[in-house]
Amino acid sequence: MIPYGRQEITEKDIEAVVDVLRSDFLTQGPVVPKFEHKLCEFTGVKNAVVVNSCTSALHIACLALNLGPGDILWTSPISFVASANCGLYCGASVDFVDIDPDTALMSVKALESKLEQAKSQGKLPKIVIPVHFAGQSCDMKAISKLAKKYNFRIIEDAAHAIGASYLDKNVGSCQFSDVTVFSFHPVKVITTGEGGAALTPSTELAEKMKLIRSHGITRDPEKMLNPNGKSWYYEQISLGFNYRMSDFQAALGISQLNRVDKYVAKRSEIAHWYDNQFKNILVNPLIQVKYGKSSHHLYVIRVINIENERDRLYKYLRKNDIYVNLHYMPIYRQPFINTKIRLLGAEEYYKSAISLPIFPTIGKNNLIMVMQKISEFYEYNH
Repeated sequence: MIPYGRQEITEKDIEAVVDVLRSDFLTQGPVVPKFEHKLCEFTGVKNAVVVNSCTSALHIACLALNLGPGDILWTSPISFVASANCGLYCGASVDFVDIDPDTALMSVKALESKLEQAKSQGKLPKIVIPVHFAGQSCDMKAISKLAKKYNFRIIEDAAHAIGASYLDKNVGSCQFSDVTVFSFHPVKVITTGEGGAALTPSTELAEKMKLIRSHGITRDPEKMLNPNGKSWYYEQISLGFNYRMSDFQAALGISQLNRVDKYVAKRSEIAHWYDNQFKNILVNPLIQVKYGKSSHHLYVIRVINIENERDRLYKYLRKNDIYVNLHYMPIYRQPFINTKIRLLGAEEYYKSAISLPIFPTIGKNNLIMVMQKISEFYEYNH
């Protein structure tokens, strides 16, 4: 079986985790802040808050930006459901901005048009979450200009994009946003098992997110309502959650982060190899934007939609133990969301997309096997 994604765990990773397991701290010890510091160094941002999942990172970012009932959050329909659920967790309503089907990134043109209409209706969003799909950054400078004009806040959903760059700065620098979130799920560029992070240039937002991450509890006398000077004393000063990351997860994250550039380089090499193979086959890889460098978390092809050809190719590859996937069905089609909206770019993408295997340890023989089976399919069907 060849999966679409797979983590690499090295002996150094194992040693880093074992060192923590043999230490005095397993949960909130010294390694968690060390991982946060390493993320700040890597991205160039001032503050990082690591949590137990990227979904948690999205949630605490929304809460820190005071999203609540009566507010509106906009995001991309082509993403995992967490990009929308974080707004629903806060009691806000959620709506979707169409994508460019050639990149699967939020369309700045569609965003601007939707904002103009929303302003006339008095329904502007409080937060917009652009999704950096497959490892490519959205055009954040253009989105930031619209944020200033229409007064909304920005959370970059960079679950796919640690190690990517935008305008020669690492994604996560928050040059054009309030918060950026990363995912460290095993199929992502680096992993902590489960895990995520919220990065921000604002110390105020970072402190809010740290408080929410750990039950709304503080041990800082300056933040307490009734400090009594006793060393054991703490206060819950807001509603929070148990979204903490453990020390052994953070140790794995530090070890993996040391190799992130190597991983991105290998993924880029594989993507370039695929690109060359598809020059003579009737499929279209996603277009790579000119303003940044992708981390190539996913390698997506778009199949010409003739007689359900995408679905037939998907089934053929799976039958041959090549576990391609589909990222994603538009979120607005999910039964729980229960909306009848259909966006042209998202629908065009959805009916044609397949994610092919791409991960650093895939090996040349497996890549050749993937292409052989795709070539066989087209040979038999055209």
